Amino acid sequence: MAVDPAMPLRADAQRNRDQIIAAARTIFVGQGPDTPMEEIARAAGVGVGTLYRRFPDRETLIREVARDNFARVLAEARASIEEEPTSWDALVRFVRFSRELRLSLHLAVISEQAGAIIRDDPETERFRRLLLIDLDHMVKGAQAEDRLRPDVGTGDVAMLFLLLMRQLPTKLTAIENAMDRCLALVFDSLRIHPGHTPLPGRPITHDDFLR
Repeated sequence: MAVDPAMPLRADAQRNRDQIIAAARTIFVGQGPDTPMEEIARAAGVGVGTLYRRFPDRETLIREVARDNFARVLAEARASIEEEPTSWDALVRFVRFSRELRLSLHLAVISEQAGAIIRDDPETERFRRLLLIDLDHMVKGAQAEDRLRPDVGTGDVAMLFLLLMRQLPTKLTAIENAMDRCLALVFDSLRIHPGHTPLPGRPITHDDFLR
């Protein structure tokens, strides 16, 4: 029988739940949310029965992982804004928080199954909207500082990192500093400097992502 998520958990039950969420978060980053539940249980160090008592189906597990992950990413976005001296520095720090951000993007945009679950969950949708608002704050702030080129929108920045953070072949991710090199190239393209190639069409805004 599944346990009511609203009920307080014993210490051992809470530990099992945390282990399952952590294992699922790691596996979803590397393999996606379609990974067999048995593999997630094995990675968490719990029995399959324990997993299903806490999360009776894949939809429930995806929803809880998404809530946990979006909360982590939102906390990092807020910390970046509050602690960094400029909006540009906040944006760079936030995007380099790539592991958690990549999972949020994968769950919200890349995976159709996970995306549908998230859109139907008011709590996760609230996290997603707050996150886009914070990203918009960083982008517009960096533009006001004359650090970020003015012809891009928050949606453009989100799409760039969405493309960059799709799962790469293992042999490429194993190359030392591969992701850091790609991020450096992307940030260089976003900085203001003479000779930028004009972009086609209009900037993609955060409102485009909220529709």
